[in-house]
Order: sequence, then structure tokens, then C-alpha cells
Amino acid sequence: MHELRRTNDLVFLSYAEALLRAEGLNPVVLDAGMAVMDGSIEALPRRLMVPDREAEAAMKLLAELDAAPPVDADDRT
Repeated sequence: MHELRRTNDLVFLSYAEALLRAEGLNPVVLDAGMAVMDGSIEALPRRLMVPDREAEAAMKLLAELDAAPPVDADDRT
């Protein structure tokens, strides 16, 4: 397994997981149970992982996601 990102940003994790699945990849979020156990201090980040054979494609997708400009609410029409 290849670690793509380690974060406590649940919105990012959810979006990235959906994006990867939409491209036919098989992401897994590890440590979610442990992160819940720590309460609200966010000491244990969750890890977004993919199988090693999918790592290159997944990293490319996340790089495109990181490079995308933020969407301004006024621009959505």
C-alpha cells in the first residue's frame, strides 16, 4: 500500500476518496477508528492509501486536485 496523504481534513479525504474511486482506483482510509478514539484533539491523522500498483495514477490525480484554483461562490452560475 502507498500512502498518498496524512490529514485530519475530513472534507478533503471524502472528496479525494470519491475522486479516486470515480477514476477506477481503490483508495482506503486508514486510522479512522483511531482518530475517532482521540476525540477532538486531532492528534492522529487519517491516512489515504492506495495499492502500490495504483500509486502513480493516484498521485497524478491528487496533484491536479492540489493545483486546481479554489472555486469562488460568486463564480458558480
